[in-house]
Amino acid sequence: QVRLVESGGGLVQAGGSLRLSCAASGIIFGLNAMAWYRQVPGKQRELVAAISSAGATNYADSVKGRFTISRDNAKDTVYLQMNSLKPEDTAVYYCKSNFRAYDYWGQGTQVTVSS
Repeated sequence: QVRLVESGGGLVQAGGSLRLSCAASGIIFGLNAMAWYRQVPGKQRELVAAISSAGATNYADSVKGRFTISRDNAKDTVYLQMNSLKPEDTAVYYCKSNFRAYDYWGQGTQVTVSS
């Protein structure tokens, strides 16, 4: 059974930082590309950051220079370090794994940035 469990969300003031974690089980983590998405009510889920199995990264323009995605294959965990947070970063953040045609999602963690 595949499980992706996000943690680390919460309430933070603008300018603050949070680190999200996503612990995976039931997959061969090192073979999977991993990504963080976010969604606000009434809007489509959007890609925030992604990291390939080889460690290559890409980011949404809105978070470049502020967010960093990383992975620890020994711990089957992907991270999202979020700095200089803005109110517009408020969303539910989801972790996703991908290997070939197989996508799996976590349940999401709420991030709220107050102004």
